[in-house]
Amino acid sequence: MEGKVLVVKSYTIILMSFVALCFLFLMSISIGSVAFSISEVVDTLIGRGTDLSNNIIFNLRIPRVILNVLVGMNLAMSGALLQAVMRNPLADPGLTGVSSGGAFVAIIIMLMFPHLSGLVPFAAFLGAMATCILVYSLAWKGGGLNPLRVILAGVAVNSVLGSGTSLLSILYSDRIQGVLLWVNGSMAGKNMNHVSLLLPYSIIGLFLALLTIKQVNVLQLGDDMAKNLGYNPNTSRLLISAVAAFLAGISVAVVGIIGFVGLVVPHIARMVIGSDYKYLLPLSGIFGAILIVVADTFARTVFSPIELPVGILMAVIGGPFFLYLLRKRS
Repeated sequence: MEGKVLVVKSYTIILMSFVALCFLFLMSISIGSVAFSISEVVDTLIGRGTDLSNNIIFNLRIPRVILNVLVGMNLAMSGALLQAVMRNPLADPGLTGVSSGGAFVAIIIMLMFPHLSGLVPFAAFLGAMATCILVYSLAWKGGGLNPLRVILAGVAVNSVLGSGTSLLSILYSDRIQGVLLWVNGSMAGKNMNHVSLLLPYSIIGLFLALLTIKQVNVLQLGDDMAKNLGYNPNTSRLLISAVAAFLAGISVAVVGIIGFVGLVVPHIARMVIGSDYKYLLPLSGIFGAILIVVADTFARTVFSPIELPVGILMAVIGGPFFLYLLRKRS
């Protein structure tokens, strides 16, 4: 009986969070240099808007908010998967070098081979995956993966790739202005073409993430228990990490580096709903979407007419939160 109550409670939390996301979606569309009421937004969505509202809402705000949702879900679920793989709540696509790997390859293409910009999402995934394999190779010891070594190797690789990005910025300083906002994780200037680019990859990645739930829960029981249940822990870690790298890589390719989402969101979701990934993973995705929607709305309105890249805002939020987690675990 108690188990059924917990299940109902978990689904209720997920449903309420989704409703909150839908409300914030409408609120974000209504807020801006030209403000609309919720009723005006709804009228526009059902085809009763004015030329002004149709132009602003459909061409500018809806694509941007959809990107907020997709990127928030991708990064949050990527972080949740990495935390399970490493059994460490401090794991994050940025801290483990996955985001930097995707960003480094994407920047190479945008600065050196701009005519191949259509390959950026796939190339960013390859960069994220290659970085993930490198980090795991460096962390492999004694026939298995040590979660602490993964984190340390990730930080080191992240530092090297960050230096490489800085070097490219200097060598191609005449072109860097075109990707400067991207480097800082900005939603500025994004349109439905970017949504069309990210959406199919996101659907594939999120679906694959949900398919890993059983393996993730088994890994949390420990390697010995996983082997007893017929799972190879190292193979499971590599597969789950590939999905996490894919989710982070495609997001980085479209909007740039937005750090700490994968660190902050799963930790909050875990405090709300527990450690069962059947509920934790979907809730992390919804919380990630909520966080990016709120953060980007804040970033583009509070400092108007200046638009702050959401990546900078997340660094301001995530840095202190990371220190809090670090002190809590020490």
